[in-house]
Amino acid sequence: MVAGCRAPDTRLLVVILVPSQDNPFFKAEADAAAARASELGYRVRVDAHDDDAYRQDNLIDAAIASNAAVLILDNAGTDASVSAVRRAAKAGIRCFLIDRAINTTGLAKAQIQSDNDQGARVVAAEFARAVGKKGEYVELLGRESDTNARVRTNGFHAVLDVVPEMKMVSAQSANWSQAEAFSKTETMLQAHPEIAGIIAGNDTMALGAAAAVKGAGLKGIRIVGFDGSPDAVASIKAGELQATALQPAVLIARMAMDEADQMIKTGATNKPEVQVIPCELVTKANADDYRNFENMNKGK
Repeated sequence: MVAGCRAPDTRLLVVILVPSQDNPFFKAEADAAAARASELGYRVRVDAHDDDAYRQDNLIDAAIASNAAVLILDNAGTDASVSAVRRAAKAGIRCFLIDRAINTTGLAKAQIQSDNDQGARVVAAEFARAVGKKGEYVELLGRESDTNARVRTNGFHAVLDVVPEMKMVSAQSANWSQAEAFSKTETMLQAHPEIAGIIAGNDTMALGAAAAVKGAGLKGIRIVGFDGSPDAVASIKAGELQATALQPAVLIARMAMDEADQMIKTGATNKPEVQVIPCELVTKANADDYRNFENMNKGK
């Protein structure tokens, strides 16, 4: 009578929550964290909160109800997520934040994110080099409410505003959207047809800008992005984009799971809570080294 019964799965549960499983960046980090957790012998549950703090609250309540041992979270807002992380930590879940930090320390065991300022500065320096350090340019900004958008634009201008012969003639938010970037770039090109380049706050907007430039039949406009997406790397190889800054999503996700495993086994991560990981400049010269938000030449 009990021959068909299966023994209960006693492995500890790791819950991984990201903004979306459709977006390649968030899928890459979720897949990397899940794969590492499975390798280390944990049960895994992955879900998406769609940047909705209310949905995130419900998913974290479900993790608490399931007695999760670890929460790996790319959160739904630096302020909006504080109470949810506090609730999970109070329930005994070890919380590891990736990509986006919260505005409070002492709740999460780790907050691991890309160095958006450093990445913006290196890609801006490459942009200046690509346009010959002279001429007019335009900027596509991310969602104005997003902290990372502000950090990146500040990093861009820390470099570009001190180049005497470069001048920004327009800056518009395209809200991280490729379609919106296409439309905004068309408008800016009509107003400023002699621009030397376009700097975008993420790769999705850079790709939209590249499509608009191609549609307008213009040549020689240099375009850079930020993220290191597979589509952007392919466009760099094709000569449509000049550069991007890779956010090491896969590396960060693996780090979070490795530190969670160490904490479970030893009681400590032996790392600071806030960890900032440098971005990497991707150009045509090294584009073959990158695949799916990862430098393939670096150890896993």
